[in-house]
Amino acid sequence: MNMIIAGLLSAISFILKVIWDGLRELQKADVELTGQIGRVRLMMSDSYIKKEDFDRMANALFAKLDKIENKLDGKADKIKRNDT
Repeated sequence: MNMIIAGLLSAISFILKVIWDGLRELQKADVELTGQIGRVRLMMSDSYIKKEDFDRMANALFAKLDKIENKLDGKADKIKRNDT
């Protein structure tokens, strides 16, 4: 009877050790993946344009378009005056 109990306890302890070692490996992998995700997040935040920069660029672009539109309007007025 003692031999059976000792065998069962040995088997249970072996199974628990395997589970414990697997859990440790998963924890190490989790820490590594968390670090990689943090680095990817940092790289991604650098690759996007900031809102202030976009607003400044959009304002400059619209100012240029307004100048072009005004010049075209002036050209259209000259054409109409010459035709009449």
